[in-house]
Amino acid sequence: MAIYIDHTHLGRHVTGLERITQELFSPQALAPLDVVPVTSHGTAQMVATQTFGLPWRLATSSSILLCPGFPPSPLLRPFAARVLPYMHDDFLLSRRADLNTRARLYMAAPFKLALRHYPRFLTNSSDTRRKLLAHCRPDAEITLYRPPVRNVFNLQSAARAERDALPRPLRLVALGTVEPRKNFVAAAKIVGALQARGFPGATLDIVGRQGWGDDWRLLDSSPGVTPHGYQSTERVQAILDAADLFICTSHDEGLGLPLLEAQYGGLPIIAPDAPVFREVLGESGIFIAPSDPVAAAEQIAAAMSSASWRAQHVTLAAQNLQRWNLLAASDRDNVIDLIAGLAGRRLSAAPSYQSGTP
Repeated sequence: MAIYIDHTHLGRHVTGLERITQELFSPQALAPLDVVPVTSHGTAQMVATQTFGLPWRLATSSSILLCPGFPPSPLLRPFAARVLPYMHDDFLLSRRADLNTRARLYMAAPFKLALRHYPRFLTNSSDTRRKLLAHCRPDAEITLYRPPVRNVFNLQSAARAERDALPRPLRLVALGTVEPRKNFVAAAKIVGALQARGFPGATLDIVGRQGWGDDWRLLDSSPGVTPHGYQSTERVQAILDAADLFICTSHDEGLGLPLLEAQYGGLPIIAPDAPVFREVLGESGIFIAPSDPVAAAEQIAAAMSSASWRAQHVTLAAQNLQRWNLLAASDRDNVIDLIAGLAGRRLSAAPSYQSGTP
């Protein structure tokens, strides 16, 4: 019985969706399982393969299919017992107003259909699992498959603790596609509040491609805010290294992988006070209400009031990465067993995949 993996969405700019697929659903990550990635070239071939090609493979064989990127095609529903989707979040249902037209038409309906009818799923966090259970059939099984976090930007934290406790100027950084769900406008307002409260030169660098909506224009006209667009790994490394703080003000996230990746540089992480961010950051986060920029600015200033605040957050970041990667390692063993069982295979002890070890 073949084990196919939908890799048709790879080959574009590497954002969170692609990084999760590469990290958790590569042949290396799923070893010793013998898996077959299904690829495509260009958007038209991706859509054709996802819509018709993958259902045809299952209709003409007894194979199973892993769907780590886009929701499974409606034509895959008759084979739901042999399809294992990876669900990144629930906002295709919960935040439809934040979706562009393509996402509403191509992704939201198949996502809803899969949740109602499929017997099992993988997901990235306990918070996402809790949210999905509200939409699934009563007997659905949702297995955690948290990604290990690698130092993808080659960051170094050792020298950060030695920097001056008073930043001149204070530099904040954010990562992600500029679109309404990411709520970068709230981060810009927080920077404005910091500028008025003792940090007149405070800046915000936003790294991520321009998505839909009007947020890019608003950010580009905000004092001290620079939307950089999509950047090379080397350029992202330089921007993160120059920053003092990492800020996330998203309305919602399924996980928030960039927050963990930035911790390799020892950066303090500012995030909304919401369950998913508490889950991801543990004791290492600075939790704020993005809707109240003045209060958020005061919390950020208070977090920098100690002469040793940089060193404290370097330590907290390292501890949190270790905690998270241990959780991810335990998830992987369970998932390998689950996939092997679906494929009717018996495995010897699976080798540990250590790419996320800090």
